[in-house]
Amino acid sequence: MFWVYILRCTDGSYYTGHTDNLEGRIGQHHAGDCKSYTVTRRPLQLVWSQEFFTREEALSSERQIKGWSRKKKEAMIAGDWAEVSRLAKSKSVHPSTSSGRTDLLSQGSPEPSRRDSD
Repeated sequence: MFWVYILRCTDGSYYTGHTDNLEGRIGQHHAGDCKSYTVTRRPLQLVWSQEFFTREEALSSERQIKGWSRKKKEAMIAGDWAEVSRLAKSKSVHPSTSSGRTDLLSQGSPEPSRRDSD
């Protein structure tokens, strides 16, 4: 089994990761053995986790969550799925000018749906 998890850092920020050993990985974060974002932001608190059957599913979920706003992450952590859905639907349309879709800026057309808006 694989896990996606969110840690709340001492500075109030969030770290999202995935692992095949949740207890071991959290222990590594607490000990400072992970040379990652969390090493200078301890102590840490595990605030959310979800189990997946495959690493691919876990990695896909991790990437999706990393693209979410802080408010959307906090709604998920709180288990407020109605708010997660509302925040997904209220996402502003700001197409990237580097995407080649600058025509959307002048037309006001909505951006194609994104995976993290599900």
